[in-house]
Amino acid sequence: MGGGSLRKRKGEDNRKEDGQSLQSQEHQTTNLQKQAKLYLFPLHGICMIVGTIIGSGIFVSPKTVLESVGAVGPCLTIWAACGVLATLGALCFAELGTMITKSGGEYPYLMEAFGPIPAFLFSWTSLLVIKPTSFAIICLSFAEYASAPFYPGCDPPQAVPKCLAAAAIVVITIVNSLSVKLGSYLQNFLTAAKMIIVTIIIVSGIVLLAQGKTENFENSFKDSTISVSSITLAFYNGLWAYDGWNQLNYITEELKNPYRNLPLSIIIGIPLVTVCYVLINISYFTVMTSTELLQSPAVAVTFGNRVLHSASWIVPLFVAFSTIGSANGTCFTAGRLVYVAGREGHMLKVLSYISVKRLTPAPAIMFYGAIAIIYIIPGDINSLINYFSFAVWIFYGLTVFSVIVMRFTRKELKRPIKVPIIIPVIVTLISIVLVLAPIITAPEMAYLYCVLFILSGLIVYVLFVHCKFKWPQKISKPITMHLQMLLEVAPEEEVNE
Repeated sequence: MGGGSLRKRKGEDNRKEDGQSLQSQEHQTTNLQKQAKLYLFPLHGICMIVGTIIGSGIFVSPKTVLESVGAVGPCLTIWAACGVLATLGALCFAELGTMITKSGGEYPYLMEAFGPIPAFLFSWTSLLVIKPTSFAIICLSFAEYASAPFYPGCDPPQAVPKCLAAAAIVVITIVNSLSVKLGSYLQNFLTAAKMIIVTIIIVSGIVLLAQGKTENFENSFKDSTISVSSITLAFYNGLWAYDGWNQLNYITEELKNPYRNLPLSIIIGIPLVTVCYVLINISYFTVMTSTELLQSPAVAVTFGNRVLHSASWIVPLFVAFSTIGSANGTCFTAGRLVYVAGREGHMLKVLSYISVKRLTPAPAIMFYGAIAIIYIIPGDINSLINYFSFAVWIFYGLTVFSVIVMRFTRKELKRPIKVPIIIPVIVTLISIVLVLAPIITAPEMAYLYCVLFILSGLIVYVLFVHCKFKWPQKISKPITMHLQMLLEVAPEEEVNE
């Protein structure tokens, strides 16, 4: 398939030398899965989960979770419950990932269960809003922590964190475009770095508890504000910190022995994150009352100032490592979603091409990074975060529901991992509550805009995917040709193993 397209283009353009060069290298793309699998062992899978989940969320969300429920006891309960929900959801994804061993996360699962339209709507929403916005916000969080020491006592100029965030996106995009191995090793290093600050906070909290600093945990459920809307809001903020629990499914094709290593990475990685999150929150409450935590502009920095004293500079440094590691993991996995969507014909075909030298989906990763930089430019992207969880849990719930559907419609598929049916039922019901509760209890126009944007993907699908108008193909064909020559990429050939 790829060889034919390259030879045809070579004849049309009379670029024999370039065509022969690409043709001689193109067969290397058939080894993408084989060679990439050498790099993604179980340890790398666990590091990918831990490194992607633990980012800026644990250093930002504790304040908003506490603000929603009003007391220490419900706050810690919400953090543990979010971890349980993330684990249950990931187990459902483990069944899907070992049953349908294709990269792209939710996309191939929705395609198999419900057909191309829901899959396209997911890729439409995820590629243009959810993933790049998340990537941009994580990089902005990194930029704020990295620039804070240079502007003590005041906020840095707006241009500083934006330029620093854009630079971070460019560097992460280049690293992941150059090498699967390099991106994986960078993730391992940054995960180790962020676990250092996590360990410092947890150990400090345990020492303080051993010294008798338990007064903030007395009457921990007193003055709590529990309602459907407050619990939903708390879950939204808590689950934002856990976002990334499904990231390993985006690189299933590149994971060595996914039947074993995918569920193993999930079972070890997510409970490890849950324990860390609960212990970190306990550590926060050993040195801060609920009121003090709510008044703190940066919870981790306040904790460091009170506990580490002269060594408190460690906190913003390692928080920056933590956020950049989360951004790297997000870029590494989300680029595969663009790649799979392009391979299915739902995005520009060039996005499904593989670098013939480096065996990475370089065009997809570059596209993803470019969209993320666009989201940094506006002054306020917080409005997108307000309905991030609303949008993403629509598709999380639909994907988990596909486990139930395919138990009846695709019985012939091999299921190396088969979770009890009650687990996807519970996760689906919770997803419905998370989506409907804010609309019923606290309706906002943002939710309507989100739904309209998702549905607008139907127009794009009908015009460019279903009807396949020829004029977009005439425009995209020369663009694809020149990008293919510039980036030295080629279509991936089918591998018969």
